[in-house]
Amino acid sequence: MLSLINKTAVITGGGSGIGKAIALLFAKQGATIHIIELNADAATAVIAEIKSAGGNGQVHAANVTDQQAILQVFKTIGTVDILVNNAGIAHVGNLENTSEADLDRVFSVNVKGAYNCLFAAVPLMKAAGKGVILNMASIAAHVGITDRFAYSMSKGAIYAMTLSVARDYLASNIRCNSISPARVHTPFVDGFIAKNYPDNQAEIFEKLSKSQPVGRMGKPDEVAHLALYLCSDEAGFITGIDYPIDGGFITLNN
Repeated sequence: MLSLINKTAVITGGGSGIGKAIALLFAKQGATIHIIELNADAATAVIAEIKSAGGNGQVHAANVTDQQAILQVFKTIGTVDILVNNAGIAHVGNLENTSEADLDRVFSVNVKGAYNCLFAAVPLMKAAGKGVILNMASIAAHVGITDRFAYSMSKGAIYAMTLSVARDYLASNIRCNSISPARVHTPFVDGFIAKNYPDNQAEIFEKLSKSQPVGRMGKPDEVAHLALYLCSDEAGFITGIDYPIDGGFITLNN
């Protein structure tokens, strides 16, 4: 079950964190992995790990915000069975301390970046008569998170885009779902805390961990296993749905 043998999977931001965990697990289940990543060295290390375990994959050093570069990457890949839109950035701030440049930067990566990959992948999937898309949303798409104005905007857009693509391509046999993680312990989180809370990192880590009712952050592998199911043939009856993986954050924080 949950085999991805003979499938080609494209994963953006697959050089670390959740994207890396998804790439490694999908490769283990038989998929050929294509990582689109700005940090080519990190992605190369992931592909090397995949190949050392007997898998197959390739790195495409590209910025998801550059549509022409992304179109060329997908043209090179040729056939895409699975697209995981995982690349993303964050910003701390409410409306008043989110500058126009901040908003544009988050929108460009999180929203336009996902759009660019969808724009490139969907025609290939239509031509093949099938495909699976998984977008990385967030609990911030569902509930108010303090000082996450731009980030919440972008993840709300991802959720809405998921529904739109799922609806528009039913007849093309293309499924599209999203995952909404709460806080997951990744190098991204460690860097985020170090940058924004340099004087009390341990305290903030503990606070962020306890904000999930289960009392800890999620693990990248836990998100990857949900992603595997949603991208597998066993999930063929699932489309147009967002799956929180949040330790009870959305429903139990009352």
